[in-house]
Amino acid sequence: MYAIVKTGGKQYKVSQGDVINVEKLDAEQGDTVNFEVLFLNDGKNIITDADKLAKAKVSAEVVEQFKDKKVLVFKFKRRKGYKRLKGHRQNLTKVKITDIAAK
Repeated sequence: MYAIVKTGGKQYKVSQGDVINVEKLDAEQGDTVNFEVLFLNDGKNIITDADKLAKAKVSAEVVEQFKDKKVLVFKFKRRKGYKRLKGHRQNLTKVKITDIAAK
């Protein structure tokens, strides 16, 4: 069984037991969070009906809050002597999928 869930403006394909990194969630380590389900496949049936998906539930446990690797942003214009270097580290949340339920 797997589901497609939406969080942080992105979509993720998840199964029970998967550990994924998503954009930062307002939850502490050990908390349980629920995700919006867009698609559900239980091996036999594919559920895409919005009414049935509203009842479906994907639960996950927050494992860790952390920062991703640094991404360098380098701007350059040739022959002008213009160079700018900036870095960015995205805040992420590591979650473990604990349950996928299609009620």
